Amino acid sequence: MKKRTNKILLSVMTLVVTVALCACGGGKGGESSAESKNSSETTNADAESTAAGTPVKGGEVTVGIAQDLDSLDPHKMVYAGTSEVLFNVFEGLVKPDKSGDLVPAVASEYEVSEDAKEYTFTLRDGITFHDGTPVTVDDVKYSIDRYAEIQGESSAFSILDNVEVVDEKTVKVHLKEGNSEFLPYLTAAILPQSNEANFATDPIGTGPFKFVSFTPGQSFVVEAYDGYWNPELPYLDKVTFKIIADSDAIMTELQAGTLDVYQYLTGDQAATLTSGFNIIEGNINYVQGLFLNNDFEPFKDVRVRQAMNYAVDKDMINEFLFGGKSHIIGTNMIPAFSKYYNEETESVYTRDVEKAKELLAEAGYPDGFDLKISVPDNYAPHEGTAQIIVENLKEVGINATIELIEFSSWVADVYGGRQYEATVVALDGKLAPSSWLEKYPTGAPKNFVNYSNADFDEAYNAAVATVDDDEKVELYKKCQMILAEDAASVYIQDPVNLVALNEKLAGYVFYPCAAQDMSLVYFTE
Repeated sequence: MKKRTNKILLSVMTLVVTVALCACGGGKGGESSAESKNSSETTNADAESTAAGTPVKGGEVTVGIAQDLDSLDPHKMVYAGTSEVLFNVFEGLVKPDKSGDLVPAVASEYEVSEDAKEYTFTLRDGITFHDGTPVTVDDVKYSIDRYAEIQGESSAFSILDNVEVVDEKTVKVHLKEGNSEFLPYLTAAILPQSNEANFATDPIGTGPFKFVSFTPGQSFVVEAYDGYWNPELPYLDKVTFKIIADSDAIMTELQAGTLDVYQYLTGDQAATLTSGFNIIEGNINYVQGLFLNNDFEPFKDVRVRQAMNYAVDKDMINEFLFGGKSHIIGTNMIPAFSKYYNEETESVYTRDVEKAKELLAEAGYPDGFDLKISVPDNYAPHEGTAQIIVENLKEVGINATIELIEFSSWVADVYGGRQYEATVVALDGKLAPSSWLEKYPTGAPKNFVNYSNADFDEAYNAAVATVDDDEKVELYKKCQMILAEDAASVYIQDPVNLVALNEKLAGYVFYPCAAQDMSLVYFTE
């Protein structure tokens, strides 16, 4: 058995996170995709060295967020934006850090059996919930069992056999079959069973901040938990996440100084903040793409899907919206998973209008077709991306129009109901390579693009099943190439994340998952 203590690095993942943080006074020029790829692989230690000033304990900040929270119950939330916020309140047995490593949280250490069928955790000494009650092994068992039930048989928890309480400090998670990627799923929040009736209205976790209030459509407020197991964190006394859906209103508030932090800026938006803020850069670690409903008649033909890939000008999107700082991709995997990421997919398609026209003609669409692109309204660059794509498609004869819809409707109608033709959105995943590809097996509940390919299914299932990491790497790269060559969708970029940070603040870091960690942010002297 292998024991992990202190800083935990997944043996299956050698995750090199492509984060680039730099304080920009105003005019850093755009880089090519290849240059961005190399220069962005800096360590967080390098990034943090740019922060000036001595940390000061205390203070309040207001963080702007673009969408409402879908649930205060961390086991039921769906939106990545909700996860970013609740990251501050809840913790699992382990939690991700800014480098993508899994570090102790509710647990202080763990052991994994050689066949990856048993995960044994030792609870941290003296850890408590926000109401002051101690975290028990019974709470841990309850939380994992509850989360597994909510996730259902189609999730990674379908292989959960049982959670065993070994003693008052130890729990053992038994799987029906070996899975060397299961640890990231145990970042699921540990909740007090005694609060079961109030999970959705009065959430209680173990994180650095505790819940104060939530006003739907307006704000989510937290304050420092003075009983947090890490006595050095958080620095701030209070954080208000202010919900502002309108991008113009966000810029007005930033310029007025009523917001201290806002992420996901476009290059143009960042350029307008000439005083009062530092603009820091990282990767969003999302897969932004033009996702195609493979059940929409034209897209049933692989030649049409390939034509779409030849028609879309990814470099134009990157340059126009992000100053060339994003990482152009060719498949549904983020470059942060450097060990598993298949760089060769980036060169499967280059823009070729004539090739696109030729493929459309071969498929029976010499004059193109009408296409509706559904775009959620919670992230301005998606609409900008769609606008460029509309112009790109005109050149090959496709008449595309944009349908801008509220994000909640997008989740229900597009992602859940699959009632769409094409959509521009960014997809996230967990710190397990399988989670980035789980939307593509035939018939999978999360397969909202209705993709089906027997070769992909075979490779994906084999990759999940094996505990041989070399074999896993090879199979996941094969899966990615299948998605690229079969043109399951048009994969565009891992967008750069431009964050406006009050010039009096420091300590903001980027994560390779949905997290906006305010426990590390502090005012400087």
